[in-house]
Amino acid sequence: MRELPLKLRAVLVLLVASLVVACGTSRVYREGGSRSSTRVTSVPRYGKTVSVQRGDTLFRIASSNGISTLDLAMWNDIAPPYVIYPGQRLRLYPAGAKPPAGASRKPSAPRPAGTTPPRTMPVPATPPASPLAWRWPADGAIVGRYAAGEPTKQGIDIAGDSGAPVRAAGDGVVVYSGSGLVGYGELVIIKHNDAWLSAYGHNRTRLVNEGQTVKAGQQIAEMGRTGAARDMLHFEIRYNGKPVDPLNYLPKR
Repeated sequence: MRELPLKLRAVLVLLVASLVVACGTSRVYREGGSRSSTRVTSVPRYGKTVSVQRGDTLFRIASSNGISTLDLAMWNDIAPPYVIYPGQRLRLYPAGAKPPAGASRKPSAPRPAGTTPPRTMPVPATPPASPLAWRWPADGAIVGRYAAGEPTKQGIDIAGDSGAPVRAAGDGVVVYSGSGLVGYGELVIIKHNDAWLSAYGHNRTRLVNEGQTVKAGQQIAEMGRTGAARDMLHFEIRYNGKPVDPLNYLPKR
C-alpha cells in the first residue's frame, strides 16, 4: 500500500468514523444502523480543546461540540486507522485558524434614538480556482443541490439505478474507503492534491482500497442507497477540508 504524508492521510468526515476507546485506544465502528443520517455543518470553537476520556469516541466528541467527525479528524491530523487515546487533546478548530474578523470586538456605543444603522449586504464568496479538470462522477438527474451552511447539503445528490457506475471525478489517491462515517453509507474519498478532495457516498459496493491510485473516469464504486432513502450518489468536493459547490467545477451538461 502506498504511504501517504500524515497531513494528506488525515481525512473524514467528512469528514472520520466512530472510534471506541478500549484498552487505551479506540477503533472505527458503526454507531448503529438506526442512527439518523443527518450530517453536521461544523462550527469551529476557536482556541478550545478537549481531552479524550476513556469511553469517548470521535463521533461523540464531534457531535457534542457541533463539529462533523470528518472535520474533527482533519483538524487534528488523525490518519487511518483513526485511533484516539485517553488523555489526547483535540482541537475544536482548524490548525492556524483565527476567529472571523470582528468576532471579539467590544460592543459599539449606543446610537441616538431614531437613527437606523446603514444596511450592508453580504459579499458573496468567490469560489477558489481549481487546477483540476473535473469529470461528472455518475450519470443521472441532480436531485439535491449544495447549500452553504446547510447540514445535509454539503454536496450534490445524483439519482440513478442500483449498481450504476460511480467514477472518479479526477486523478488521485484513495485516502478513505469504508462505511464508518455516519450519514454517508459506503463512502470513498479521493485526494487529488494537497488542497482538493472529493467524496462519494451511499454506494452499494466500493471497488477501491485505501492507498490505491485512480484515474479520472475510472469506476470506483457501484451506486446504491446505504445511508440514504433512495439509490443515488452523494458527491462532495472539498477545498482545504471545506465543502464547496461541485456545480462550480463540474462541466456544464
